[in-house]
Amino acid sequence: MTYTKPLHTFHIPVMGLAFTIDSPLRVAHYGIDSVISIMDDDLIERMNAFYSEKFKQPYKEITQKVEDFRAKRITNYLNLLDKVVSEKFLKFKSELIEKRSSLEQFMHLLPSQSELKIKLSELFKINKLNLQELTSLLDEYLNPGSIDVNIMTKIDKDNFSNGEQLPVIYNDAHAALRGFANSTTRSSVVFSAGMNPRLYSYMETFEDFYPDVKGQFKKKIIVKVSDFRSAMIQGNFLAKKGLWVSEYRIESGLNCGGHAFATDGMLLGPILEEFKTKKETLIDTSYSLLKKALEVKNKTIPEQIPVVRVTVQGGVGTAQEHHFLLDYYKVDAVGWGSPFLLVPEATSVDKATRALIAGATEKDLYLSAISPLGVPFNTLRGTTNDFYKNTRIKEGRAGSSCPKKYLALSKEYKKEGSCTASKKYQDKKIEELESKKEQLTTQAYTKAYKEITDKSCLCVGLANASHIELGIPIKGQQQGVVVCPGPNMAYFQEEVKLSEMVQHIYGENSIPIAPSRPNMYLKELELYILYLKDQMKQTHDITDQQIKKWNLFKENLSSAIAYYYKLLLSDGYFQSDRDRNKKKLQELEQQLYRIS
Repeated sequence: MTYTKPLHTFHIPVMGLAFTIDSPLRVAHYGIDSVISIMDDDLIERMNAFYSEKFKQPYKEITQKVEDFRAKRITNYLNLLDKVVSEKFLKFKSELIEKRSSLEQFMHLLPSQSELKIKLSELFKINKLNLQELTSLLDEYLNPGSIDVNIMTKIDKDNFSNGEQLPVIYNDAHAALRGFANSTTRSSVVFSAGMNPRLYSYMETFEDFYPDVKGQFKKKIIVKVSDFRSAMIQGNFLAKKGLWVSEYRIESGLNCGGHAFATDGMLLGPILEEFKTKKETLIDTSYSLLKKALEVKNKTIPEQIPVVRVTVQGGVGTAQEHHFLLDYYKVDAVGWGSPFLLVPEATSVDKATRALIAGATEKDLYLSAISPLGVPFNTLRGTTNDFYKNTRIKEGRAGSSCPKKYLALSKEYKKEGSCTASKKYQDKKIEELESKKEQLTTQAYTKAYKEITDKSCLCVGLANASHIELGIPIKGQQQGVVVCPGPNMAYFQEEVKLSEMVQHIYGENSIPIAPSRPNMYLKELELYILYLKDQMKQTHDITDQQIKKWNLFKENLSSAIAYYYKLLLSDGYFQSDRDRNKKKLQELEQQLYRIS
């Protein structure tokens, strides 16, 4: 079976709506995979117009009056990325062949164990750069990075026309999937935020998701999971439909950016250990179901089991951690997200926000309640969005004008849905609160008012950074910028070049990191203990079921601590930090023990 192994052992995950919206144009020609969000078709249409002009490509505006405009906008932008990336890649490869200095610089970006770097090094040793041999090597091993897309399965709002609900295929996530499926890209769709059976079933209608006889796909499926059980459920569900999960992307529940989906105290180390020991079972079970489904559908059955990759992301910050994950758990790649917010060559962030991120400390980064989804959301204090939102609250004008309505998912007041960050929704909630103000204590009223007005317009806030950076006019109400780095961002303190970040990942050089940064596993453990304390503090009506859930949570954390004592204090890995890790583990163990 022909399988092209990715050049790099890291990828850049999706970040917000805008921060990686054009990352493929910035880094794909170096062979770096990145993921863009395709949930905001308005942002995508603006990016399409901007980059069509920049790269002198034909452009025809898709307005909201066009039938199926959402899917068509996404298809057009992905086709533009596909074409421009291909052209940049061919130009870059020619430069590597023609200029020895460019080739030497590029070699510094490659992992030391890559076959391409090893073979190029051999050519340099004998001081014989035969152009034909060099061209052959690059043709064989160098490919552009994948233009992957992310669909957050929860954002699948019903849509309406003239008051009539449109068919399900016009729901937001369904239209986004169609836009990707109809594009020319040979890449992957990453599903995040849990399983959406209706959306997964819709994939059956697109031929590009089915395998050929060699087990290859024009469009691949990546599922972001929090544990092995989730992988098994989703992988088998899709396999029964003749669809194959080509990659399980494991993400830390709390030590990540954006929305945080906490587990029941299951931590990354034990989760990876389970994947390591049960991966073959997962693959064999899925393949058995896949064959049966393909046979029923009278579709091609691969001669061999298609490739399955397992990757991990969330809180990784050093080359030592990166190589440990690859070596010990045998994962195929590691996602590096938030640190790339400090790399202008890779992500779209305005200067003011990038400076705010660079100066962030542990206290500045926090798990907030600002998301209209009602899911905890990692963000940063002091953003321009905070300023504008708080100004409106003080002036008695709480809430957003809600121009995009992607998160208008609440059916509390109307069938078309409302966003809990919108002014109309918050006005009604505040009116209801005022009607029972006399029955509440001042403290209870203040808390309830804050819970209503704390929601931020993520649709606009998470898109504005790219508009500001690229000089694209921002229309409508001022929302400022919302940014969503993970807790790991507190330890990266300055803007760096792409080459510096890549060399840091591979251990060739190190960029400045705060010496207080703990091991990624211990940071996640600390976050979960704080999360448990916070959950217990906020719960007033405590039931037996709730106590049972907390006990399970605590038991899982205790098991993880026992696992980390063996792993982090062994002779094999992290020996230089053994004493420090032991002290931190003991502190966290005592904190957990004191929770009752």
